[in-house]
Amino acid sequence: MCRGAIVAADLRLDFKISVIGELVRKTPTLLLLTALCLATLPTVTASNNALPAASSLVVTNATVIDGTGRQRFRANIRIEDDRIKTVGLFQPEPGERVIQADGMVVAPGFIDIHNHSEEGLSREPAASNQVSQGITTLAVGPDGSSPWPIKDYLEQREKQGTAVNVLCFVGHGTLREQVMGKDYDRPSTPEETAKMKTLVEQAMAEGAFGLSSGLEYDAGRAATTGELIELARAAAHNHGLYMTHMRDEEEGMLAALREAILIGAKARLPVQISHIKMGNRNVWRQAPRAIALINRARRNGADVTADCYPYTAWASTIAILVPSRRHEDRREVETGLRNVGGAQNVLITNCRAHPDFEGKTLDQIASAVSSSPIEVYQRIVRDGGASVVCSSMNESDVHAFYRQPWVMVASDGGIGSRHPRGAGTFTRVLGQFVREKHLLTLEEAVRKMSSAPARRLSLTDRGVIREGMKADLVIFDPSVVRDRSTFKEPGVLSIGIYRVLVNGQPVWENGSSTGRLPGVAIRNNSKDNQAGR
Repeated sequence: MCRGAIVAADLRLDFKISVIGELVRKTPTLLLLTALCLATLPTVTASNNALPAASSLVVTNATVIDGTGRQRFRANIRIEDDRIKTVGLFQPEPGERVIQADGMVVAPGFIDIHNHSEEGLSREPAASNQVSQGITTLAVGPDGSSPWPIKDYLEQREKQGTAVNVLCFVGHGTLREQVMGKDYDRPSTPEETAKMKTLVEQAMAEGAFGLSSGLEYDAGRAATTGELIELARAAAHNHGLYMTHMRDEEEGMLAALREAILIGAKARLPVQISHIKMGNRNVWRQAPRAIALINRARRNGADVTADCYPYTAWASTIAILVPSRRHEDRREVETGLRNVGGAQNVLITNCRAHPDFEGKTLDQIASAVSSSPIEVYQRIVRDGGASVVCSSMNESDVHAFYRQPWVMVASDGGIGSRHPRGAGTFTRVLGQFVREKHLLTLEEAVRKMSSAPARRLSLTDRGVIREGMKADLVIFDPSVVRDRSTFKEPGVLSIGIYRVLVNGQPVWENGSSTGRLPGVAIRNNSKDNQAGR
């Protein structure tokens, strides 16, 4: 029986065993047979079955890390329906369900502010690789690409049901395609910008949390700063956030960062820098320069924060290795590969035209087909492209960003991700960055996963363990929790997360999904956001 065994279930089982023993001693054969039949009736146990639905349960003997960054403390937590009712030293009342959390940490459910599970939730609403690392709320639609319309997407999630809560941004690239079709490799006209502003307003009215951009990608790269300011203003009018995958995360990173800060200042809205990084060898160990720039902007009144994943490899499309998009120019491709440390650092993860290339580096493929890495790159691009994982970052830069109080934990992964961050981001931080490297305290790591993103998204009833808040909770063993996903096997689930509750209902218990789908669609500026559903 695991540490989180259900006391009520144990009491029922003990009662049946005692009744049978008494009957064996005192009753004739017929009564004994009847008693043995009764013993075969189903019994709810923590090891095999989810907690039954009920209006009240108590988590006892918890070491609470409440998400605010304050020191951990001991308490019991009472949950009624989908909310936290009481936090303190009290005894469970007769008939209440009990989860024993001896030796465990209880934290607010983790909020992934940058997630790519838009389609994955429809395929796997139980979201096992998400809840198994403690995630209870996903923000989808980042990097300039989102569902459209937002209203239809959120209604679909509600109709189907999900194990996690979900909210959505509207993508700048998506809007450009809606208005400009495939003719997006140019600045928009004033008329097209006006049409896109109308669509931003529509998306915000339908519940979007803001505007996301992906300015390294084809649909967004030709947009002017002026266009982005105008669209961000439309989001600002509805209390939105500007979340950006900047134009450059390598040699032009600092200039791109200045542009993002300028957009926020001109449009008067908060800015979230997505997956902040120094993306290739040419900018290694320059994180302090980016940090100084943001700190200076924050001191001058800019509302700028960022998120970061705990890996030194990024994942994207192969085309961005050549920023000019002159893929047939051998010198351009050669430079792109050299900047990331060589073809051996570029792993093909998905290639529709050449599935036999998947799981191999450009260098390995070139050897196998008796070609050069440059020619293999050009062939893949001509045949429709591929998804890649590129190991071109520096660990010291990742650590420098994580030490900043304004940097949150986010995966940039999701359901079906072929990067280990999809299944292991949050547990990697808990296991490696906290327990092994002592880069962060456990309290600070939890804050970066819970109240920090909740505050950024203006989620007033999630992200903190407090009376009246939604009962999104994670129960884990801090001495055990860790990621197990790798670049070879990115889907392997984490260990050490023993229970996850979403809106008061268990979605993950003892290493498996419960099958419950209590998650809700959260809309910006709505009743769901402010008071819950």
